[in-house]
Amino acid sequence: MSTNEKRLAGEAAIRYVEDGAIVGVGTGSTVAYFIEALAGIRQRINGAVSSSEQSTALLRKHGIPVLDLNATGPLSLYVDGADECDAHKRLIKGGGAALTREKIIAEASSRFVCIIDSSKRVNLLGKFPLPIEVIPMARSLVGREIVKRGGQPVWRDGVVTDNGNWVIDVHGWQITDPVGLETELNQIPGIVTVGLFARRPADIVLVGDKEI
Repeated sequence: MSTNEKRLAGEAAIRYVEDGAIVGVGTGSTVAYFIEALAGIRQRINGAVSSSEQSTALLRKHGIPVLDLNATGPLSLYVDGADECDAHKRLIKGGGAALTREKIIAEASSRFVCIIDSSKRVNLLGKFPLPIEVIPMARSLVGREIVKRGGQPVWRDGVVTDNGNWVIDVHGWQITDPVGLETELNQIPGIVTVGLFARRPADIVLVGDKEI
């Protein structure tokens, strides 16, 4: 069921793509369906800004130009998936280790459409471990700060982000104040990005082809 929902969500997101747009494109299995659908209308768009090397390769495979965000300026649309989504469209992202570029593109976009299957909907964020991208030398420092806050940090050993950094996954948090936690963690030296998309949540969430 989830695979079918992912495909439906990816295809449904096409209805938010305007002619002549440069589309922000996220990362992951659901986004792969969106990229396939986007290829079908590639003559109608002016290109895409990609959040990962993985998505860049897939976009180029389908003949969609990949552009630099510095050159495009603000975007009208960003489409991406999520690992968790609450009732306020606040998200946990970063399971694919692309959270920093995803957050940058989301911030640069006037509309963020999140495409998920129903298994990603939660009442309270935190069952999925919260990814945090860190500068390598700060891994232990950040880990100690997380323990002080009641979390259980686990280094995603062997994973290096597209930015050359490491990822810590935090287990054991029930996140009752996502905006507050995101703000607090952003103040810890060595943290590049927190996988909470709460201060800038999704604008639209598609579960399959249904908007919630």
